[in-house]
Amino acid sequence: MRFNRLMALLPLAAALSACDDFGLGSGGQGELKWIIEGDGVSTRASAEIPDTNDFILKVTDSKGSVLYEGAYGDSPESLLVDAGSYTVNIRSADFTAPGFSKPQYGDEQVVVVKAGASVTVRLSCTLQNAGIRLNIAPDFLTSFPEGILYLKAGETRLMYTYSEKRIAYFKPGSVTLILHDQGKDETLLSRKLEAREILTLNISAPYGGTASASQISVAVDTSKVWNQENYTIGGNNGNGSGNGSSGSSGQDGDHGGETDKAYSVSQASAHVGENGVWVCGYIVGGDLSTAGTTVKTSKITKNTHIAIAARSSVTAKASCVSVELPKGKVRDALNLVDHPDLIGSRVYIKGNIVASYFGTTGMKSVTDYTLK
Repeated sequence: MRFNRLMALLPLAAALSACDDFGLGSGGQGELKWIIEGDGVSTRASAEIPDTNDFILKVTDSKGSVLYEGAYGDSPESLLVDAGSYTVNIRSADFTAPGFSKPQYGDEQVVVVKAGASVTVRLSCTLQNAGIRLNIAPDFLTSFPEGILYLKAGETRLMYTYSEKRIAYFKPGSVTLILHDQGKDETLLSRKLEAREILTLNISAPYGGTASASQISVAVDTSKVWNQENYTIGGNNGNGSGNGSSGSSGQDGDHGGETDKAYSVSQASAHVGENGVWVCGYIVGGDLSTAGTTVKTSKITKNTHIAIAARSSVTAKASCVSVELPKGKVRDALNLVDHPDLIGSRVYIKGNIVASYFGTTGMKSVTDYTLK
């Protein structure tokens, strides 16, 4: 799969290399770039969301011709395009039918590229679909031991078992909660869901020997209406300035939410001089002392440093943060001499941000890391 994506990029790479005078705007062309704002390092429902490297990116011109379609992580850093209008669409996954644990995050923007200009599209990925989670009380199970709950959208039904804890996702619109019992369907509730809305419904039915649908109580847990939070991939989302806090040292594991406050690679240069902070990116290469303008991505010979970037396809040294690996646990775990398979892995690094290390923004005095 990855080989096919790379093959698809060859014509684009040829087009880029064919124009040495891009800065002069020769041929009426401009440069089109894109990034996920904040680099999408954290989400509230992270267990349900794929790595942003795997988000599906599609770039089309005003005629609908596709310039690129594939993984965000495999996309080039920029495209040389004719002056005109372009649509940039990104989505975490395709969503065609209701299902459990299937949130779809995405964004779409239309931009105009002028000859000789460089335009960067900043994608802010928010939840595109909506969800419902049922919290079923024990008294309901006692009253309706043979009952089956369904969530219905259009002609599609999704069975919600009593033990189900996952969120059921739907396209924005009307969703109906149905009880099927003794061969009959009873509508318990209908609700129109908006995009970004995650609704928790508490289901109960006091038991009194006999039971009917009229006795069922369906209460909305307003503390779980996530649309009020407008949760955005790559946004601050209430985490403050982004500074990392102190924590355990030199281990690969859970840091109790510290990494939620990590700076992205693109944000790091604006925080030079800050110490003991987290930065997140993808390991893209090393050997920076001999790499020239691009990082070396294979046959690494030095175990003292690595380069991280906003996405795994990046190779331009200027787009990377260089990371010094101190002798000990951090170097043993992250160096590319012993672990060449780490290329493309997402990593959180805790240390001090410096203005220059191997000619680009760097991190030194690294004390901690987490591989995702």
